[in-house]
Amino acid sequence: MASVFDRAVFKLSAILAFALGVFLIAPESHANPAAGNFPLISVGELPPEARDTLKLIQRGGPFPYSRDGVVFSNREKILPREPRGYYHEYTVKTPGAKNRGALRIVCGGGERLTCYYSDDHYQTFRKIKE
Repeated sequence: MASVFDRAVFKLSAILAFALGVFLIAPESHANPAAGNFPLISVGELPPEARDTLKLIQRGGPFPYSRDGVVFSNREKILPREPRGYYHEYTVKTPGAKNRGALRIVCGGGERLTCYYSDDHYQTFRKIKE
């Protein structure tokens, strides 16, 4: 007959195995920004305001905010390291916000832009897949 301790260890082992399994198969678990591996978001999954901003970026403007297009310095070092001036930030209109809000798109590159969406003011990024 199993003791209370044995049953508790078994339950704890089962919980840990389940948690580890969820961690290993969860899509976000493979996101490793330090290695340049970001969670992806498709253009269709972006909020409509972000899709509008992305269209403006692709057209080269005009942009509604004076800070749109300024150099993004990547101080948080979340995005892949690139020379200063590589990344530029753009405001995504935040419904109900009286200021610029927290939504941003940051793009870098030359002819072929790589863009990232942040819905928490640069704390996390998702790579936008076209």
